[in-house]
Order: sequence, then C-alpha cells, then structure tokens
Amino acid sequence: MAGKFELYSDKAGEFRFRLKAGNGEIILSSEGYKKRASAMNGIESVKKNAANDARYENKEGSSGKFSFNLKAANGQVIGTSQSYKSESGRDNGVESVKKNAPAAPVAEV
Repeated sequence: MAGKFELYSDKAGEFRFRLKAGNGEIILSSEGYKKRASAMNGIESVKKNAANDARYENKEGSSGKFSFNLKAANGQVIGTSQSYKSESGRDNGVESVKKNAPAAPVAEV
C-alpha cells in the first residue's frame, strides 16, 4: 500500500494534514491552517520539496530523541516528523517522506 495525505480539521477548527506511510504510520504532520485551501497548498509544497535533501532539518531533542522538519524554499516549516529513538530511525523517516509524498493522494477524514 502506498502512502497518503490525510486532511482534517482539529478541535480548534483549523485544517491540518498528515502524511501516512503505506503501513499507516504517520511520518509527517503539519501546523494548523485557518483555511482548507492553505492546507492544500501546504500539501502541494510537501510534494514539491520532499525530494530535496536541502529542505530537511535534522534535530536532536534534549531527551535524546530525534526528529526532522521539512521546510519550503522560503525556510518555513511545512511538516514535522514524529520523535524517533535513533538517528537511523529518523533517517528512515526522511527516506519514507521522499518516497511517499510526491505521488501520495489526498483523503479527507
């Protein structure tokens, strides 16, 4: 099964999206957007930037967990990963976004 974007609204009424891998695991989540169209633009930006290594910001938290942000060309964060226990787990997450995002369909949930 291939990856997919899920578009949804949160309790505050903001639109958000998440990218799920083929196994159903969430590999990237967005910030909240006031308008559905803005969230859709965010999804398109993820699709466009996912293959570019320079758009990934690898992070290590004070708790020893690892994560990454995907940034647009203007430097704005367009997606944030979950926390991983290891650097290799985080690196696998980046590769999963690269593989899944460009052709992922969008499902409203």
